[in-house]
Amino acid sequence: QVQLVESGGGLVQPGGSLRLSCAASGSRFGINVMGWYRQAPGKQRELVATITSGGSANYADSMKGRFTISRDNAKNTVSLQMNSLKPEDTAVYYCNVRINELGTVRDYWGQGTQVTVSS
Repeated sequence: QVQLVESGGGLVQPGGSLRLSCAASGSRFGINVMGWYRQAPGKQRELVATITSGGSANYADSMKGRFTISRDNAKNTVSLQMNSLKPEDTAVYYCNVRINELGTVRDYWGQGTQVTVSS
């Protein structure tokens, strides 16, 4: 059973920075894509950023230039460095991994970590 453990959320002032981390364990297969999504109150879950095993990163437009995603394939960890945070970045952030399990692609989710940007 794949498990994801997230850390690093919290309260930060506008313009501040936070770093989220996620460690994946339990997979018998290589992790194809790791990423972060977020969900604000009353809104749908949305993409923040993803990164492939080869290091190719993809960002939502509103995060480009402010957020940086990285991963350590040997440790099965993914991190999200968030700079210049805005109140509208307030949300629960979820770690996601996508794994191709013998032809079936499965998504696994972390429990979520709260990020609050407020003065």
